[in-house]
Amino acid sequence: MQDRQDRRVLRNRTALIDAAVRLVSERGTTALPVVDISDAADVSRQLVYIQFGDRDALLVAAATDLVERELIAAEAGDGNSSPHERLLAMARHFARHRPFYRAMLTGSCAFPMSRALNRLFGSLITTAGLREVFGDLDETTAEDLKDLVTGGTGAIVNDWVIEAEDPLVPEELSARLLRVTSAFTRTRASPTPPPGGHLG
Repeated sequence: MQDRQDRRVLRNRTALIDAAVRLVSERGTTALPVVDISDAADVSRQLVYIQFGDRDALLVAAATDLVERELIAAEAGDGNSSPHERLLAMARHFARHRPFYRAMLTGSCAFPMSRALNRLFGSLITTAGLREVFGDLDETTAEDLKDLVTGGTGAIVNDWVIEAEDPLVPEELSARLLRVTSAFTRTRASPTPPPGGHLG
């Protein structure tokens, strides 16, 4: 009996998430009445509040689910892809779902949406990977650097999704992010000038 109830809860949650993504994408706005989402999911309006708390929490959960399902899962499944291939896959994901992400990043839940994306981007960066690029770092500095990288990546992706002209060209975003990564790497490899002095 419990198993059947759990399946029904999961089915209703999935239906609400799918309906939220579809309606935001179609209408280009997050200003959706809860009843529209529940009707599209063929569930009662009360389930939105029971399962998510409010509409904006449902929308952020829908965005998180979309990224985890299409982007993070693919990343975990393909451990052999190069940084360029991973960035290109990310750019293609955001281009494919631009109407949804653009509405999310400019609507009522823009702040929690940005935070959720930063957490997801952060899950792709390890402190071990940062140490490979930047050398030996203490734990606090590694975490701060991770926040800096993920926040900066999020800002670039947000700007591209919201402001770039149609059609979005995923290769442009991946190249832009690779240039930033290369600049970080070059900076680390460059000798540091002595205090108060200049190199050369």
